[in-house]
Amino acid sequence: MDPHEEYVVLVDEKDQEIGIRKKQIVHTNKTPLHRAFSLFLFKSTKELLLQQRAKEKITWPLVWSNSCCGHPLPEESYKSAVKRRTRQELGVELSTLIKISDFRYCFSKDGVMENEICPIFVGRYDGKVMPNPQEVQAIKWIQWNDWLKETVRYPGKYSPWCVEETRILSLDKPFNRWHA
Repeated sequence: MDPHEEYVVLVDEKDQEIGIRKKQIVHTNKTPLHRAFSLFLFKSTKELLLQQRAKEKITWPLVWSNSCCGHPLPEESYKSAVKRRTRQELGVELSTLIKISDFRYCFSKDGVMENEICPIFVGRYDGKVMPNPQEVQAIKWIQWNDWLKETVRYPGKYSPWCVEETRILSLDKPFNRWHA
């Protein structure tokens, strides 16, 4: 493996590793199943951080999505990957991080497929966010209840995985107790 390249972990439907591939070439119209994660980051005021994906992104450029998404590196845990990518994308050091649910999805747009096993995490952070412009075009905070209404009214304005994950979170009793 080239130490200057970023790799993704290819997996089977049971999340068992079956190989690795360079991240730069993995996303095509026939993307193999691989590991990823999604983070929904909240302030103590119950506001959710959304990000507009940078225009340079291969998948869903300039589309608004959840706080942070990414891929674990080979031999990296999901939690370590969430913390690493949140630091890289948002300049945020996470201390509160909870896995809420497993999630498996496959969506395509503009000839590029996302095909991922993607656990959903939530975290809490009240400090300053410093987005990396190579990863994030813009950010905004929104109250959770307003966000729920927004994804029902205008689901096409957001990444499809984010809309589905929002629905999963809204129905999850442990998440709703944590977020109460």
